[in-house]
Amino acid sequence: MAVMTASGATTLGLPFGRSLTVDDLETLPDDGHRYELLDGTLLVSPSPGFPHQSVQAKLHIALHNACPEHLFVMLAPFAVQFSRITELQPDILVAPLRAFTKKNLPTAPMLAVEIRSPSTAMIDRTLKRAAYARVGVPHYWLVDPDPDAPSITVLDLVGEEYVEGRTARGDDVLDVIEPFPVVLRPSELVVRLPEG
Repeated sequence: MAVMTASGATTLGLPFGRSLTVDDLETLPDDGHRYELLDGTLLVSPSPGFPHQSVQAKLHIALHNACPEHLFVMLAPFAVQFSRITELQPDILVAPLRAFTKKNLPTAPMLAVEIRSPSTAMIDRTLKRAAYARVGVPHYWLVDPDPDAPSITVLDLVGEEYVEGRTARGDDVLDVIEPFPVVLRPSELVVRLPEG
């Protein structure tokens, strides 16, 4: 729960001395931050900026247009609940339409996509990567939205670890077949803001 202090600041009234659960997440404010749980530890991310959001929007459209009817492409924020102490929100996810509930996805998606932000890059490359591998997400993409050097790195689950399959940079063509066929160019996902 959020608690207002005498100075007008808001603090989170979360329990101490135990792992947090998805029930604790439900008490947090809808304040523009992304709240996720990883093994009972709270991960808080600020609202993403324009490069992140514009790439997310364009990638969602490209995936949505190629997606077969029995699958669904979902944008964050949408909870993927792996357990009572792990609930993540990939920037984009793909799962069978029948697997979704009105509230969350209670199983591993077929694809999890994380778009790099300065505040989340290390978490995406390490903690989330390990968590997605542990629960069996077969495909994980890391996207760099830098307008001068955009890239998409495809990781495929082999055994219990991800193997980096390929990275497309700039105008490179990324032709993937899983979880469904789609052709992407990182340069076509970025939007440059006018200078001035």
